Amino acid sequence: MVVTIKSCHVVKPAKPTWTGRVSLSEWDQIGTITHVPTIYFYKSSPKWPTQSNAIINNLKDSLSHALVPFYLLAGRLHWIGRGRLELECNAMGVTLTEAESESKLEDLGDLPSTEYQYLIPNVDYTIPLHELPLLLVQLTIFQCGGISLGLRISHAVVDGKSALQFMSEWARISRGEPLGTLPFLDRKVLRAGDPPVARPQFDHAEFGLPPLLLGELSNAEERKKKTTIAMLRLTKTQVEKLKNMANEGRSIDSGRGYTRYETLTGHVWRSACKARRHKPEQPTALGVCVDSRGRMQPPLPDGYFGNASLDVIAVSQAGELLSKPLGYAASKIREAIETVTNEYVISAIDFLKNQPDLTRFQDIHALGGAEGPFYGNPNIAVVSWLTLPIYGLDFGWGKEIYMGPGTHDFDGDSLLLPSPNEDGSVILAICLQVAHMEAFKKCFYEDILSNSLQA
Repeated sequence: MVVTIKSCHVVKPAKPTWTGRVSLSEWDQIGTITHVPTIYFYKSSPKWPTQSNAIINNLKDSLSHALVPFYLLAGRLHWIGRGRLELECNAMGVTLTEAESESKLEDLGDLPSTEYQYLIPNVDYTIPLHELPLLLVQLTIFQCGGISLGLRISHAVVDGKSALQFMSEWARISRGEPLGTLPFLDRKVLRAGDPPVARPQFDHAEFGLPPLLLGELSNAEERKKKTTIAMLRLTKTQVEKLKNMANEGRSIDSGRGYTRYETLTGHVWRSACKARRHKPEQPTALGVCVDSRGRMQPPLPDGYFGNASLDVIAVSQAGELLSKPLGYAASKIREAIETVTNEYVISAIDFLKNQPDLTRFQDIHALGGAEGPFYGNPNIAVVSWLTLPIYGLDFGWGKEIYMGPGTHDFDGDSLLLPSPNEDGSVILAICLQVAHMEAFKKCFYEDILSNSLQA
């Protein structure tokens, strides 16, 4: 694909905004602290403005107005020592690039496409951190008149829920509507910048290193292996079959049935163990991302703008996962999720505040680092977007025809998305080593088929 950059704009808040340093919460400073990509595609429509530069001008103007309430995104990060970060609110702005492609939308074929790399802005991590924008946007206009909107947003400032809040409000402004929910910017509700007040109450296995392949002393070799991505769809019927499999034999007294997430994630975990041909005694961990907003007492304020998700882990042996029914894997995942209480979150914050350095808890693989959490073989991480409002982003010229994660090339990264046409189907976006992907696809669908044949 040939993509030509036409112009690059630095977009700053439309009005003066507060300036100064902001302490980040512990959740902001661990896990992925680089920029996370997403992409939207739009077909040309009669609703679209007719002037050639009208779309980029509309995006530029509405973005500058969105950066007034969301002024944190116009700032810059600073290392302050001991693996810790601070956010300087200085209205330096974000970047908005306009590009043209000689291709048509249909030339992309199946999505996601390897061509994404040309449609999503690059982040040059050789540049000092305090010079990097927190948000980069690229508008690409295709020969057919369709467009893509590719973004990278700093995970050190927002999690998925907050990023989607910003995108939704930016689109509202673009449509000429008032803000729906004001961002709540005060990170003090998560004790940002405060000293530790106690020793942690819990052990917090999620902050330790996940299991290694048997016989290995590090994950260095696994990190080097070539990966590939796939988007695998499960119909509503297949999802229901898996839920029935997971809940088979559960009595009414054993509480509510396993959820879609618990069921599907258990299925992904088991399929990965099979595809990777793990020995029965191979320990394996599953990373689960839990939103703490509603689990805090009191709950975090509506519109809390920052990271509020805690990664916890479910651990088992491959032999146990595969010899026992799907409900066993689902039960391990539920146990992990249910550990996240108000007390647990407070304890986790204290655990991190008591650490002399946070570097080992940061995934800086994109920065060339070989430390930090790695959920590749023999482990896996499954993030849920099943309940997030990821679709229907309308800047005034109609809703997208496709939205999805951008390129992600870390073994074991996966994401569950709802179907855009609201038919109850679910899409798994997964990255695995090339050597394991075909076997994974086979296991992923075969188990459902064999169960339905038995039924």
